[in-house]
Amino acid sequence: MDISVVIPLYNEEESLPELHAWIKRVMDKNGLSYEVIFVNDGSTDHSWQVIEQLATQSEHVKGIKFRRNYGKSPALYCGFEKAQGDVVITMDADLQDSPDEIPELYRMITKDGYDLVSGYKKKRYDPLSKTLPTKLFNATARTVSGIKNLHDFNCGLKAYRREVVKNIEVYGEMHRYIPYLAKNAGFKKIGEKVVQHQARRYGTTKFGLNRFVNGYLDLISLWFLSKFGVKPMHIFGFLGSLMFVFGFIAVVFVGAHKLYAMYSGLPYTLVTDSPYFYLALTTMILGTQLFLAGFLGEMIARNAPERNNYQIEKEL
Repeated sequence: MDISVVIPLYNEEESLPELHAWIKRVMDKNGLSYEVIFVNDGSTDHSWQVIEQLATQSEHVKGIKFRRNYGKSPALYCGFEKAQGDVVITMDADLQDSPDEIPELYRMITKDGYDLVSGYKKKRYDPLSKTLPTKLFNATARTVSGIKNLHDFNCGLKAYRREVVKNIEVYGEMHRYIPYLAKNAGFKKIGEKVVQHQARRYGTTKFGLNRFVNGYLDLISLWFLSKFGVKPMHIFGFLGSLMFVFGFIAVVFVGAHKLYAMYSGLPYTLVTDSPYFYLALTTMILGTQLFLAGFLGEMIARNAPERNNYQIEKEL
Protein backbone atom coordinates (compact mmCIF):
# COMPACT_ATOMS: atom_id res chain seq x y z
CA MET A 1 0.00 0.00 0.00
CA ASP A 2 1.31 3.44 -0.93
CA ILE A 3 -0.28 5.77 1.61
CA SER A 4 -2.02 5.69 4.98
CA VAL A 5 -3.89 8.89 5.83
CA VAL A 6 -4.34 9.22 9.60
CA ILE A 7 -6.98 11.77 10.64
CA PRO A 8 -7.61 12.45 14.34
CA LEU A 9 -10.90 14.23 14.95
CA TYR A 10 -13.21 15.57 17.60
CA ASN A 11 -16.75 16.71 16.71
CA GLU A 12 -16.22 17.18 12.97
CA GLU A 13 -19.29 15.40 11.56
CA GLU A 14 -20.03 18.06 8.93
CA SER A 15 -16.61 17.99 7.30
CA LEU A 16 -15.94 14.23 7.16
CA PRO A 17 -17.89 13.31 3.99
CA GLU A 18 -16.38 16.21 2.05
CA LEU A 19 -12.88 15.42 3.34
CA HIS A 20 -13.17 11.75 2.39
CA ALA A 21 -14.47 12.59 -1.09
CA TRP A 22 -11.60 15.04 -1.58
CA ILE A 23 -8.99 12.47 -0.52
CA LYS A 24 -10.53 9.82 -2.78
CA ARG A 25 -10.52 12.20 -5.74
CA VAL A 26 -6.81 13.02 -5.24
CA MET A 27 -5.77 9.38 -4.77
CA ASP A 28 -7.69 8.12 -7.79
CA LYS A 29 -6.32 10.90 -9.98
CA ASN A 30 -2.72 10.01 -9.05
CA GLY A 31 -3.19 6.21 -9.11
CA LEU A 32 -2.17 5.74 -5.46
CA SER A 33 -3.26 2.85 -3.28
CA TYR A 34 -4.36 4.08 0.13
CA GLU A 35 -6.29 3.75 3.34
CA VAL A 36 -7.95 6.47 5.41
CA ILE A 37 -7.88 5.93 9.18
CA PHE A 38 -10.29 8.16 11.07
CA VAL A 39 -9.55 8.28 14.81
CA ASN A 40 -12.63 9.50 16.65
CA ASP A 41 -11.31 11.07 19.85
CA GLY A 42 -14.45 10.74 21.97
CA SER A 43 -16.67 12.98 19.82
CA THR A 44 -20.04 13.91 21.30
CA ASP A 45 -21.71 14.56 17.94
CA HIS A 46 -22.47 12.07 15.14
CA SER A 47 -18.90 11.79 13.85
CA TRP A 48 -18.68 8.04 14.49
CA GLN A 49 -21.94 7.34 12.66
CA VAL A 50 -20.58 9.28 9.68
CA ILE A 51 -17.36 7.23 9.78
CA GLU A 52 -19.36 3.99 9.90
CA GLN A 53 -21.37 5.10 6.90
CA LEU A 54 -18.22 6.00 4.95
CA ALA A 55 -16.70 2.61 5.82
CA THR A 56 -19.73 0.81 4.32
CA GLN A 57 -19.33 2.86 1.14
CA SER A 58 -15.56 2.46 0.73
CA GLU A 59 -13.14 -0.34 1.52
CA HIS A 60 -10.42 2.25 2.03
CA VAL A 61 -11.99 3.72 5.18
CA LYS A 62 -11.04 2.43 8.62
CA GLY A 63 -12.01 3.82 11.99
CA ILE A 64 -10.93 3.88 15.61
CA LYS A 65 -13.30 5.11 18.32
CA PHE A 66 -12.18 6.20 21.79
CA ARG A 67 -14.64 5.88 24.65
CA ARG A 68 -13.73 9.39 25.79
CA ASN A 69 -11.64 12.34 24.69
CA TYR A 70 -7.94 11.55 25.22
CA GLY A 71 -6.30 14.16 23.00
CA LYS A 72 -4.52 14.37 19.68
CA SER A 73 -1.34 12.53 20.68
CA PRO A 74 -3.12 9.31 21.77
CA ALA A 75 -5.22 9.49 18.59
CA LEU A 76 -2.09 9.72 16.43
CA TYR A 77 -0.40 6.94 18.40
CA CYS A 78 -3.27 4.53 17.73
CA GLY A 79 -3.52 5.63 14.11
CA PHE A 80 0.22 5.06 13.60
CA GLU A 81 -0.08 1.56 15.06
CA LYS A 82 -2.82 0.68 12.58
CA ALA A 83 -1.21 2.32 9.53
CA GLN A 84 0.12 -0.04 6.83
CA GLY A 85 1.14 2.34 4.06
CA ASP A 86 4.72 2.94 2.97
CA VAL A 87 4.10 6.66 3.60
CA VAL A 88 1.92 7.93 6.43
CA ILE A 89 0.15 11.26 6.00
CA THR A 90 -1.48 13.07 8.93
CA MET A 91 -3.99 15.88 8.56
CA ASP A 92 -6.71 17.56 10.56
CA ALA A 93 -10.36 16.82 9.88
CA ASP A 94 -11.57 20.43 9.72
CA LEU A 95 -10.79 20.91 5.99
CA GLN A 96 -8.10 23.48 6.80
CA ASP A 97 -5.50 21.01 5.44
CA SER A 98 -5.73 20.41 1.70
CA PRO A 99 -5.53 16.78 0.43
CA ASP A 100 -4.18 18.22 -2.84
CA GLU A 101 -0.81 18.43 -1.05
CA ILE A 102 -0.63 14.64 -0.61
CA PRO A 103 0.99 13.67 -3.96
CA GLU A 104 3.89 16.10 -3.53
CA LEU A 105 4.40 15.07 0.11
CA TYR A 106 4.46 11.45 -1.03
CA ARG A 107 7.02 12.28 -3.71
CA MET A 108 9.28 14.07 -1.24
CA ILE A 109 9.34 10.98 0.98
CA THR A 110 9.73 8.35 -1.75
CA LYS A 111 11.85 10.22 -4.30
CA ASP A 112 13.75 12.89 -2.35
CA GLY A 113 14.49 10.52 0.51
CA TYR A 114 13.08 12.53 3.40
CA ASP A 115 12.19 10.72 6.62
CA LEU A 116 9.63 13.36 7.56
CA VAL A 117 8.14 16.35 5.75
CA SER A 118 6.25 18.94 7.76
CA GLY A 119 3.76 21.35 6.26
CA TYR A 120 4.28 25.09 6.62
CA LYS A 121 1.17 27.25 6.52
CA LYS A 122 2.93 30.39 5.41
CA LYS A 123 -0.33 32.22 4.78
CA ARG A 124 -2.79 31.55 7.57
CA TYR A 125 -6.47 32.35 8.01
CA ASP A 126 -6.29 32.51 11.79
CA PRO A 127 -6.74 35.48 14.16
CA LEU A 128 -3.70 37.36 15.46
CA SER A 129 -4.34 35.91 18.93
CA LYS A 130 -3.38 32.53 17.50
CA THR A 131 -0.75 33.38 14.88
CA LEU A 132 1.46 35.54 17.12
CA PRO A 133 1.84 32.98 19.95
CA THR A 134 2.41 30.34 17.26
CA LYS A 135 5.37 32.27 15.86
CA LEU A 136 6.91 32.64 19.33
CA PHE A 137 6.32 28.97 20.07
CA ASN A 138 7.92 27.83 16.81
CA ALA A 139 10.95 30.07 17.33
CA THR A 140 11.52 28.50 20.74
CA ALA A 141 11.01 24.98 19.38
CA ARG A 142 13.57 25.58 16.60
CA THR A 143 16.14 26.79 19.11
CA VAL A 144 15.67 23.95 21.59
CA SER A 145 15.33 21.12 19.07
CA GLY A 146 18.07 22.29 16.71
CA ILE A 147 15.78 21.73 13.70
CA LYS A 148 16.36 25.12 12.15
CA ASN A 149 14.55 24.57 8.84
CA LEU A 150 11.05 24.09 10.26
CA HIS A 151 8.75 27.09 10.63
CA ASP A 152 5.61 25.28 11.81
CA PHE A 153 6.18 22.37 14.20
CA ASN A 154 2.50 21.99 15.02
CA CYS A 155 1.13 21.84 11.48
CA GLY A 156 -1.25 18.89 11.30
CA LEU A 157 -0.31 18.13 7.69
CA LYS A 158 2.83 15.96 7.74
CA ALA A 159 4.26 13.00 5.84
CA TYR A 160 6.42 10.21 7.27
CA ARG A 161 8.22 7.12 6.13
CA ARG A 162 6.50 4.20 7.80
CA GLU A 163 9.67 3.37 9.76
CA VAL A 164 9.41 6.74 11.49
CA VAL A 165 5.92 6.31 12.93
CA LYS A 166 6.70 2.75 13.98
CA ASN A 167 9.77 3.84 15.96
CA ILE A 168 8.53 6.88 17.87
CA GLU A 169 6.10 7.08 20.76
CA VAL A 170 3.66 9.97 20.68
CA TYR A 171 2.19 10.46 24.16
CA GLY A 172 0.72 13.16 26.38
CA GLU A 173 0.65 16.25 24.15
CA MET A 174 3.88 15.51 22.29
CA HIS A 175 2.21 15.66 18.86
CA ARG A 176 3.57 19.21 18.64
CA TYR A 177 7.10 17.86 18.71
CA ILE A 178 6.95 14.85 16.41
CA PRO A 179 9.87 16.22 14.31
CA TYR A 180 11.93 16.45 17.53
CA LEU A 181 10.89 12.91 18.52
CA ALA A 182 11.89 11.67 15.07
CA LYS A 183 15.25 13.43 15.29
CA ASN A 184 15.94 11.87 18.71
CA ALA A 185 15.09 8.46 17.22
CA GLY A 186 17.76 8.92 14.54
CA PHE A 187 15.59 10.14 11.63
CA LYS A 188 17.40 13.34 10.77
CA LYS A 189 16.39 14.02 7.17
CA ILE A 190 13.51 16.34 7.99
CA GLY A 191 12.10 18.67 5.37
CA GLU A 192 9.40 21.26 4.99
CA LYS A 193 6.83 22.11 2.35
CA VAL A 194 4.75 25.26 2.08
CA VAL A 195 1.13 24.12 2.10
CA GLN A 196 -2.19 25.80 1.53
CA HIS A 197 -4.15 26.81 4.61
CA GLN A 198 -7.89 27.14 4.30
CA ALA A 199 -10.44 28.86 6.51
CA ARG A 200 -12.56 26.64 8.71
CA ARG A 201 -15.95 25.91 7.16
CA TYR A 202 -17.72 23.93 9.87
CA GLY A 203 -17.70 23.64 13.63
CA THR A 204 -15.55 25.59 16.05
CA THR A 205 -11.84 25.62 16.73
CA LYS A 206 -10.41 23.51 19.54
CA PHE A 207 -7.58 25.98 20.03
CA GLY A 208 -6.90 27.37 23.51
CA LEU A 209 -4.13 29.52 24.97
CA ASN A 210 -3.46 26.85 27.62
CA ARG A 211 -1.91 24.81 24.80
CA PHE A 212 1.03 27.19 24.69
CA VAL A 213 1.69 26.83 28.41
CA ASN A 214 1.50 23.05 28.16
CA GLY A 215 3.52 23.19 24.95
CA TYR A 216 6.46 24.93 26.61
CA LEU A 217 6.38 22.54 29.56
CA ASP A 218 6.35 19.57 27.17
CA LEU A 219 9.27 21.06 25.24
CA ILE A 220 11.34 21.38 28.42
CA SER A 221 10.47 17.80 29.38
CA LEU A 222 11.38 16.48 25.96
CA TRP A 223 14.67 18.40 25.91
CA PHE A 224 15.60 17.14 29.36
CA LEU A 225 14.70 13.53 28.55
CA SER A 226 16.63 13.61 25.28
CA LYS A 227 19.71 15.00 27.03
CA PHE A 228 19.66 13.30 30.42
CA GLY A 229 16.89 10.69 30.31
CA VAL A 230 19.33 7.76 30.55
CA LYS A 231 22.05 9.62 32.48
CA PRO A 232 20.36 11.78 35.16
CA MET A 233 23.50 11.71 37.31
CA HIS A 234 25.25 13.87 34.72
CA ILE A 235 22.99 16.83 35.51
CA PHE A 236 21.80 16.28 39.08
CA GLY A 237 25.13 14.91 40.27
CA PHE A 238 27.05 17.77 38.69
CA LEU A 239 24.77 20.49 40.07
CA GLY A 240 24.62 18.80 43.48
CA SER A 241 28.39 18.47 43.72
CA LEU A 242 28.86 22.07 42.61
CA MET A 243 26.43 23.39 45.22
CA PHE A 244 27.90 21.22 47.99
CA VAL A 245 31.46 22.37 47.24
CA PHE A 246 30.36 26.00 47.05
CA GLY A 247 28.52 25.70 50.40
CA PHE A 248 31.45 23.91 52.02
CA ILE A 249 33.87 26.63 50.91
CA ALA A 250 31.50 29.26 52.31
CA VAL A 251 31.32 27.47 55.68
CA VAL A 252 35.10 27.23 55.82
CA PHE A 253 35.35 30.93 55.00
CA VAL A 254 32.90 31.86 57.80
CA GLY A 255 34.84 29.71 60.30
CA ALA A 256 38.22 31.02 59.16
CA HIS A 257 36.97 34.60 59.44
CA LYS A 258 36.01 34.01 63.10
CA LEU A 259 39.33 32.32 63.93
CA TYR A 260 41.22 35.20 62.36
CA ALA A 261 39.21 37.72 64.40
CA MET A 262 39.81 35.73 67.62
CA TYR A 263 43.58 35.50 67.24
CA SER A 264 43.87 39.08 66.03
CA GLY A 265 42.01 40.51 68.99
CA LEU A 266 39.21 41.82 66.80
CA PRO A 267 35.55 41.77 67.81
CA TYR A 268 33.72 38.66 66.63
CA THR A 269 30.37 36.90 66.94
CA LEU A 270 29.28 33.29 67.07
CA VAL A 271 29.34 31.45 63.74
CA THR A 272 25.66 30.64 64.21
CA ASP A 273 24.88 34.35 64.43
CA SER A 274 26.04 34.90 60.87
CA PRO A 275 23.36 34.60 58.13
CA TYR A 276 26.07 33.45 55.73
CA PHE A 277 26.54 30.31 57.81
CA TYR A 278 22.90 29.30 57.29
CA LEU A 279 23.02 30.16 53.59
CA ALA A 280 26.13 28.00 53.21
CA LEU A 281 24.56 25.17 55.21
CA THR A 282 21.37 25.32 53.11
CA THR A 283 23.46 25.22 49.93
CA MET A 284 25.27 22.09 51.18
CA ILE A 285 21.97 20.40 52.06
CA LEU A 286 20.43 21.23 48.67
CA GLY A 287 23.57 20.01 46.93
CA THR A 288 23.38 16.71 48.82
CA GLN A 289 19.70 16.31 47.89
CA LEU A 290 20.40 17.00 44.23
CA PHE A 291 23.22 14.47 44.24
CA LEU A 292 20.96 11.86 45.84
CA ALA A 293 18.22 12.67 43.31
CA GLY A 294 20.70 12.02 40.51
CA PHE A 295 21.82 8.79 42.15
CA LEU A 296 18.24 7.55 42.52
CA GLY A 297 17.46 8.61 38.95
CA GLU A 298 20.49 6.68 37.75
CA MET A 299 19.35 3.56 39.60
CA ILE A 300 15.88 3.85 38.05
CA ALA A 301 17.31 4.46 34.57
CA ARG A 302 19.61 1.43 34.84
CA ASN A 303 16.63 -0.79 35.65
CA ALA A 304 14.31 0.66 33.01
CA PRO A 305 13.32 -1.89 30.34
CA GLU A 306 14.01 0.58 27.50
CA ARG A 307 17.54 1.51 28.65
CA ASN A 308 19.04 -0.46 25.73
CA ASN A 309 16.36 0.40 23.17
CA TYR A 310 18.62 1.51 20.31
CA GLN A 311 17.49 2.35 16.79
CA ILE A 312 19.14 -0.22 14.50
CA GLU A 313 18.71 0.73 10.86
CA LYS A 314 20.25 -2.32 9.13
CA GLU A 315 21.84 -5.66 9.92
CA LEU A 316 23.85 -8.06 7.74
